[in-house]
Amino acid sequence: MRAARLIKMVLLLQARPSMTAAELAAELEVSERTITRDAQALSEAGVPVYADRGRAGGYRLIGGYRTRLTGLGRSEAEALFLSGVPGALREMGLEDAASAARLKVSAALTPSLRDASQNASQRFHLDAPGWFRETSAPGLLPPLADAVWDDRRVTARYRRQDAEVERELEPYGLVLKAGVWYLCARVPDTGSFRVYRIDRFTAVDPGEERFARDEEFDLPGFWEERAAQFARALLRSEVVVRLSAAGARRLPHATDPVAAREALAGAGEPDDRDRVTVTLAVESEDVAYTQLLSLGPEAEVLSPAPLRARCAEAAHEMSARYR
Repeated sequence: MRAARLIKMVLLLQARPSMTAAELAAELEVSERTITRDAQALSEAGVPVYADRGRAGGYRLIGGYRTRLTGLGRSEAEALFLSGVPGALREMGLEDAASAARLKVSAALTPSLRDASQNASQRFHLDAPGWFRETSAPGLLPPLADAVWDDRRVTARYRRQDAEVERELEPYGLVLKAGVWYLCARVPDTGSFRVYRIDRFTAVDPGEERFARDEEFDLPGFWEERAAQFARALLRSEVVVRLSAAGARRLPHATDPVAAREALAGAGEPDDRDRVTVTLAVESEDVAYTQLLSLGPEAEVLSPAPLRARCAEAAHEMSARYR
């Protein structure tokens, strides 16, 4: 533990011209007295750590000293490629590995490039969850992430509707979609790949057995295909709607964008009032009722009849209230 801290202290001083004892203590999560002892230990080991006295003083390396202890470990290198997603790193338990990797890269850079990390972090930031949503990391995400990195089979219990099922899985990859974590895994018994919401796992037991990955498996391509299938499977009903020009423009924002674009592409010629009639795929009549009401007078439901009646009743009630 202390050896790792001493190495990190050297890397910090190598990456910056000077650091105060308080700054080092905050970075290394120790007391200033521990920093003093660590600096003395490094000096005794031949590392030229020099302490400047006074209010503007601090610790620095002298003589252009550079350590060769900058080699990245596997977990650090893997985490470095995810360092633009700090929330995801933290939820998977990789925050420390990413911090160490960034520090080693900074220490290896020339002085003129050492502000590159700061410049990038102040110009680009990814905030994955959607607006107005409370998100929290699933408790079983870290062990699943470890199993994904190690290609290790797991025995998992999973909530499915009103029952729990137990399955042996080969975890291939993790996906963070709109603040929700998913596991893409292969079921050994069938060889099929499936997608599981991680917050529905109730138990995960990583075993000792490793599995051989299918080298042709493409996680981004697999996810894109399954996501499209999932979205299409939700759209089980159809409604016929007459739209004004404004309603046609707003339809992709009120309903499923892909379904809206397909509906508009299949529309006939506009009528004499510049309205088009479309057949729109929707999840259900209840969902369509809420979505299409948001278009107000720019949309008129033509069928099915029960949905048209509901919309007419809503329009009548609104008219009465605003009369």
